[in-house]
Amino acid sequence: MEFMPSPAGAAEQVARQAIDAARWAPSVLNTQPWWFGLHGARISLHEDIERRMPVADPTGREAVISCGAALLTLRVALCRLGRTPEVDLLPDPDRPALLADVSPGRPCRSEEDTDRMYEQIRLRRSHRGGFRAPLGPPDLPDRLRVEARQEGAVLLLVADSHTRDALAALTQAAEHVQRLDPRYVAEAALRSYGPPGPAGPENVEPYFPGRGRSAVPGTGTAELGTVALVVTEGDARADWLRAGQALQRVLLRAAVAGVSAAFHTQPLEVPELREFVRTRFCAGRYPQVLLRLGVADRPPPGTRRPAEEVVAPEP
Repeated sequence: MEFMPSPAGAAEQVARQAIDAARWAPSVLNTQPWWFGLHGARISLHEDIERRMPVADPTGREAVISCGAALLTLRVALCRLGRTPEVDLLPDPDRPALLADVSPGRPCRSEEDTDRMYEQIRLRRSHRGGFRAPLGPPDLPDRLRVEARQEGAVLLLVADSHTRDALAALTQAAEHVQRLDPRYVAEAALRSYGPPGPAGPENVEPYFPGRGRSAVPGTGTAELGTVALVVTEGDARADWLRAGQALQRVLLRAAVAGVSAAFHTQPLEVPELREFVRTRFCAGRYPQVLLRLGVADRPPPGTRRPAEEVVAPEP
């Protein structure tokens, strides 16, 4: 007789499949700073404190944003697998590393939109360097803004060339400042997850063309792509989680349209520069992610921590 799993067993299998998808979320320098607890069908999402970058990210802001991206991936996967995600954010004030409890809720029908986003979870890759073209379909910018708003964040698309040049200059200035700190260089080389390579932030960050390149007629704008900022009204852990979920929703929607993203963490890791970006370019809102969007050839698959390394049973 063929074994038929109980409803509880089926829900636990769905939870494991969702975790397997969440491992493919983007993270700062590919640190993958998360682990998942599993109690029956309930998933707990935790920040992996040992994978935080204490020099570049002493508050854990970027780590929590990365975990927020994993949380959105969990939600999309559960929807695709026919379950409504039930999410409790920051459920225990005494356990700040516990970021969310997620359970497969009532059965639901997966929408075509969700299916397309789900298909991009393992296909989406962070890009490095220039693009072949800026954003694709004419309606995509508005669609991406809507996706970010759904998660309580705002996506600012930078149209002004002077603002783009200023952000490029700030990115380069921050990188030079960070290279002066040997602790940062060592951290960037050791903390990222993947095959060993040359040390130094220049080998783990994409290239942000500066003023001279972005101003080249006919090629510079396409190569640069569309510069964007994910911003939030507040700057607490809940806001960082919102930013991460908004980021991943934007990335998956963009990937459906054939658009990739390049990330630039440097100016938002230097407190003085982040405050400058906030007051000058974000109308007082808090910049959480700086990125470029455009059409590019997809790089090969990245490296992910194995499931047994990021999942632990909970009592």
